Amino acid sequence: MDKENRRYIYILFFTLIVVMMGFGMIIPIMPYYVTSFGASGSALGALMATYGLLQFLFAPLWGSLSDRYGRKPILMVGILGNAVAQLFFGLSTDLWMLFAARALSGVLSSATLPSALAYIGDTTSEKDRGGGMGIIGAAMGVGMVIGPGLGGWLGGKSLSTPFFLAAALSLLALALVFFILPEPPRAHVEQTAKLRGPQIKAMLGALAGPMGVLFFMAFLLTFGLTNFEGVFGLYSAERYGYGPEQVGGILMVVGLLSAVVQGGLTGPLTRRFGEVTIIRISLIGSAIGFALMIQANTLLQVLLTVSFFVISNAMLNPSVTSLISRRTLSGQGITMGLTNSFLSLGRIAGPLWAGFVFDQNMNMPYWTGAVIMLAGFGISLVSLRGQESMPARQATGDKETTGELASHEIDA
Repeated sequence: MDKENRRYIYILFFTLIVVMMGFGMIIPIMPYYVTSFGASGSALGALMATYGLLQFLFAPLWGSLSDRYGRKPILMVGILGNAVAQLFFGLSTDLWMLFAARALSGVLSSATLPSALAYIGDTTSEKDRGGGMGIIGAAMGVGMVIGPGLGGWLGGKSLSTPFFLAAALSLLALALVFFILPEPPRAHVEQTAKLRGPQIKAMLGALAGPMGVLFFMAFLLTFGLTNFEGVFGLYSAERYGYGPEQVGGILMVVGLLSAVVQGGLTGPLTRRFGEVTIIRISLIGSAIGFALMIQANTLLQVLLTVSFFVISNAMLNPSVTSLISRRTLSGQGITMGLTNSFLSLGRIAGPLWAGFVFDQNMNMPYWTGAVIMLAGFGISLVSLRGQESMPARQATGDKETTGELASHEIDA
């Protein structure tokens, strides 16, 4: 990768940190923001799911539009949309305004990631593409580590301040992209590129196919994580009396642990034991983690039990995605697109379910989460039997996967 392209990728790195910081800052303060308008757990779950639903619907469309009109314009639409949505959040005076801001964020800011990944694909060679994608992933991780802690600290002083800061940072990123980031060279602009939407028909067919259980696992892992995240702030406020500062601090530790586990442990462990074994350990660990969180009474116990859950769940995503990639017979692009769609459905269903059952009993999201993850463990014992020792692809195949994954993410 030459020096100029590296500089452009670093601009994208900062841009995605800003976007993910904004998303992360919302998580610890949203429960307090929603309850200040007199809303319930169901409203909070619906609000959190709104973004996932609209991202599911619009992200494929933005990827197609970036093929037609260029990466830079669509990237700028995503960043500007994020800034406007965050500003709208901070200025909201009624619950419907929060939903409008969340919907706007889902529609517009979902343009950011597909166009950023497409930019990486345009400006890196096959050899360097994996490293470029790794930088993008690292940016998202950094944003999700910094965001909750900063949002919780600022939210303790004023619940609207984090939204204004997120809007200001997005405008800074927009200026950098506008003035410094060039449109990447491409062989041709695909003016006739087909506009893509969610792959509903393909998803239904995939569930009935031989890899259906793995796609279900993809749904399950984001369902479990968002089932935890969706009501954690509300749960902490009602049970422990925690404010945004404590919740933000806990979630910052969660994000850091998740990044360390995904980046440092999952690879060696899957090479040693295989993806199927790690998936099973993650599922049973997540189920136990849900149950343990209900038993926690002190801040130390909360940190330990939440950390146990997060460490277990963090290994699930890369293990499931890797296994899907290695088992596919339909091509990496199509398969990874379907995987992303099932991940998105989990981000929709998890908060909706958690908010609904929280209104019945504040422990119910975690008890039901434990049961669901335990059921997933049971399914993995039956449906993935005999696949523990199946050989991995050769290194050349893995390199091809990296390049194809980049193009898939743009479409999906």
